[in-house]
Amino acid sequence: MEKRNELYRGKAKSVYTTDDADRLILLFRNDTSAFDGKKIEQLERKGMVNNRFNGFIMQQLEAAGIPTQFDRLLSDTECLVKKLDMIPVECVVRNYAAGSLVKRLGVEEGMALVPPTFELFLKDDAKGDPFINTSHVVTFGWATAEQLTRMQELTLQVNQVLTQLFDQAGLMLVDFKLEFGLFHGEIVLGDEFSPDGCRLWDKATRKKMDKDRFRQGLGGVIEAYEEVAHRLGVPLD
Repeated sequence: MEKRNELYRGKAKSVYTTDDADRLILLFRNDTSAFDGKKIEQLERKGMVNNRFNGFIMQQLEAAGIPTQFDRLLSDTECLVKKLDMIPVECVVRNYAAGSLVKRLGVEEGMALVPPTFELFLKDDAKGDPFINTSHVVTFGWATAEQLTRMQELTLQVNQVLTQLFDQAGLMLVDFKLEFGLFHGEIVLGDEFSPDGCRLWDKATRKKMDKDRFRQGLGGVIEAYEEVAHRLGVPLD
C-alpha cells in the first residue's frame, strides 16, 4: 500500500491518500488539544496508544457485526481504513451524567442515566459543534431520515458491546461520541474510538481515565490511557 498525499490534518490525526481509491491511511499524532484548540500539548506515546487502542476496539465491534472503517494496523501510529463519505453529525451516548450535559441541565455528575441518552451534534469546529436534533439533520441535508435511524441503531449497539467490555475491565463507560460515513452506500462507523473521544472512570474509585485528565489538568494522561489499554488486553509493545 503506497502512502501518498495528506488529504486532511485534524487536531490529533492526519489522513493520507493511497494508491487505492477506496483506502486511506490514518496517522495518529502525539498532538493533544482541548477547548477548541485553545489548549495544545504534545504527549509522548499518545499516537501509538490511540492507534493500537482504536484498532483493538474496532476489531471488537466488527466481531459483533458492526461495520467499521478499520482495515488493519500498518505501524505503531498508522492504520489502513476504508475511504468514507463522512456525515457531519456526531452521535453521542451518555450512560452517566458528565461534561456538557451537567452544564446544560444542572444535573449531578455521575448520575446514572436509564435509559442512556442519545444526542446529536453538528461536526463544525468553527461553530463549536452545536447541539442539534433529528429535524435539523434531515432538513439541512446532512443525512436522510433512514441513514439517521441506522446511525442511532448502530450507536446503541456499540454502547451495548462496549459497556460490557469496559465493565469486565473494571471501568465505567460514561459517554462517547461516534462518527459515521458512507462506503458504497452503506452506513459505516468511521473516525476513531479512543480515550480522546469517550469518558472512562474506574468502577471502584471513579478516577477519570480519559481526556478529561488533560482538560482538567489532572496529569497522568498517557499513563491513564495505557492503564485502560492494559486492562482491556490491548497490545502496546
